[in-house]
Parts: sequence; C-alpha cells; structure tokens
Amino acid sequence: MPDGEVSIVEVKDVGEEPIVIAGLPDVGLVGLIAVFHLASKTDMEEVGFVESDLLPPIVVLYGGIPKPPFRILRSGNLVVFVSETAIPASAIPKISRAIVEWASKKRAKLLVTLGGIPVEERYKLEKPKVYATASSREVVENLKARGVEILDRGYLVGPYALMMRLAPLYGLTAIGLLAQSFFNYPDPDAAASVLEELGKLIGLDIDIVELREKGEEIRLAARDLMKRTEAELVKMRKSQEYDIPPLHV
Repeated sequence: MPDGEVSIVEVKDVGEEPIVIAGLPDVGLVGLIAVFHLASKTDMEEVGFVESDLLPPIVVLYGGIPKPPFRILRSGNLVVFVSETAIPASAIPKISRAIVEWASKKRAKLLVTLGGIPVEERYKLEKPKVYATASSREVVENLKARGVEILDRGYLVGPYALMMRLAPLYGLTAIGLLAQSFFNYPDPDAAASVLEELGKLIGLDIDIVELREKGEEIRLAARDLMKRTEAELVKMRKSQEYDIPPLHV
C-alpha cells in the first residue's frame, strides 16, 4: 500500500445498505464508549479493519492474539467503525474520506456519528442532553419533528466534521449525535445518553443500565486512551467547539 493511503479491509461479508455508525476517540471518548457497549449488547462480530501507515504501529491483544486497533464490527444491518487508539490529527482527513467513500460504495442507508460536545461545568449536569446535526435541511427538519434537539449554531472539529461535510457529496445521509460531555475525561453517562437517542433514531432497544452502573470502572480503564486522545484534540483545535460563530447568514 502506498505511503499515506488508507485501506478498508473486509475479512467477512458486510452486505449492502447497512446503517454505518462511527464511534471514534474524541471528546470524553463518548462515541468509543457508546459503540463498545452497543457491540457487547448486540453480539457484534469483527468483519474488517482500517489499515494505514498514518496510524500508530499498534496492535491490541485479546487472549494473546494481536488485532488491529481500528476495526469494523457488524450485527445484522448495523456496521460500526471503532478505534482503540487515538487517531493522529494529521490522519483525520484521509481516514474520514475513506470511511465515507466505503459507506457510499455499500449504499449505506444512514451514516451516524456518535460523540460528545464539550460543555463547561459538565459536573453539574445530572443527565447530559443530546444534540443532533445532519447533512441536509430535510433531515434536520425531520429530526425536529421527532423532538430531537438540533445543534443550531457552533463549530464541529475533527473526523465527524469532515464526514458530515463529505457525506452529501457521496450521496449519503449523515446524522451526528452529540452528548454534552467532559472535554478530557471519559464520560460513560454521556455515552449512555447518546445511545438512548441512537436507539430512538434506528428503532433499537439498547440496554444502558450496565453502562451507567459501571461508569467508574470504564473511566479508569479509559483514562490512558483519553490522555493520548487529548493530545490529538489539542492539535486539531478541538477546543474551538466551545466558541460561537461570530456571523450567521
């Protein structure tokens, strides 16, 4: 594979017209925690992985067996992209485009990104709210009609921002679900909130009781990955999501 290229390798049949869900290391590791919980509750199997020399030279050991840290999991028509390593800021443009291109080739019914949006004084919130953004006005209005709160103004920074921008160029419908979260602290409660909203969106009952009960255990297990992810968030100016755009047209 040429230097700097991204390859999505399928080791099992993924099928056509899936719902593609991205849960990548980001603010509060919300998407990552959410998709791992989703995978455990829906008995997802590994069907592929993302390969690139843009990613760190890391493998993850499960039962002594090395596995790629950036994998594709599937259960039924749900296909999940999940990375157990921080994605270098410099790799984000090519990786985001590769995922969107792959989803387009599979004629995905929907591309859903799960993440967090940093809020000040997060510790004061008993239950984080979830906001949505979408790749078209029509989808935004549909979400509003269903009672979903829309992130009306603000900035998105990172892989999900690029996926949302690229999706319509590849004929895809994309929806981003963002829970209020800590910026640099693993946030299982935000992950639970985003999974609740995802369940409503795709018509799936997702049990999140265990996720809330094991919150402290998850925070401890994820703290090192959060540190590495935070370093990349700083490089991509993720803190700009706190800002409000100065102009609105």
